Formats: sequence, structure tokens, C-alpha cells
Amino acid sequence: MRNLSQLRVVVYTMRTLSLLAAVLAFSVVPAVGADKYTGPRPPKADIPYLLHADNLIETEVGQAAQETHKDSSVAVINGASSPVRTPLSEPIFIIRTDRLQADRIECYKLDAKNGKREVVVGQKKGKGVSRPVYLAVTRLDDRLYKIEVDEPLENGEYSLTPQGSDQTFSFAIY
Repeated sequence: MRNLSQLRVVVYTMRTLSLLAAVLAFSVVPAVGADKYTGPRPPKADIPYLLHADNLIETEVGQAAQETHKDSSVAVINGASSPVRTPLSEPIFIIRTDRLQADRIECYKLDAKNGKREVVVGQKKGKGVSRPVYLAVTRLDDRLYKIEVDEPLENGEYSLTPQGSDQTFSFAIY
């Protein structure tokens, strides 16, 4: 008798687990389809766009020049401020990639000096070098990514740049 009751418990447990597995499997299927990105898509590839509600605003595309100041190397962008502005302290960007790798994009705070924006990228003593802002990158679709600033930013000038590149995508927070 004892073996029969143990067998019933095992059968009951297996049926319960099978039912639980089936419920979980069916509950995951709708969630996978629900993740399809339906928001705005950038018209140009390899340019980050600020996301404001359902609108995309193209960042200021430029090229940084390398200058040497005393004991430091500085990346300089022409213009005192970016014409691309956002009130969001944690901006979100959407980028469609062809050549760029979204997970290799960095964000730096720029200092406005003498009608230019600059950031210290190298220094002989190693101190005072600017560190990138934390970013979170999420794949939305084939070659489509969301880049989120992962910490609140102060008002000021900022630029996204691919690692190891002088290409810049600037914006300002006000």
C-alpha cells in the first residue's frame, strides 16, 4: 500500500509541474510579441536622435579637433553651444546603425570656453581626464538601438562620441 500512495504523489506532482510549465510557456509567448518597437525611427543612419515623446531631434553632428594645452590633450568642438537642446536631465537617444556600434558610444560633459566647447581627453599626470557618463544601450530592432543616459545630468553642453573617434553628436541640457 505504501508504494501505491507514493506513486500517486509522484504522478500528482508530475501532472502539477507539467501544467505549471505549460502555463508559463503560454504566458511568455505574448510577452515576446509585445516587445516590438513601434516608436519613431531615425531617417538617417549612424546619427543619434534625441527622443522627445514621439518626436526625434537630430543631434548636432561635428568633428572634434585635438589641441594641446600645457600638460593636457583637449578635444575641441567649434561653437559656444549646441543648437540642439533638451530639458531632460536623463535624455534618451534612438540610433539606426550602419557603421557605428551603439554599445561603443560614450557621452562626455563639455566645458564652454572662448566660444568653443572642450573636454580633457588626456593628461601627462593622469588626473583631470574627463570620464564618460554612464549609458544604457538597448536593442529595439534590427540595427535600431535606444541609448539612455543612466544618471541625471546637470544643465550644460554634452556630446556623444564613438570610442576612439573624433566624430561628435552634441546637445545641450537647459
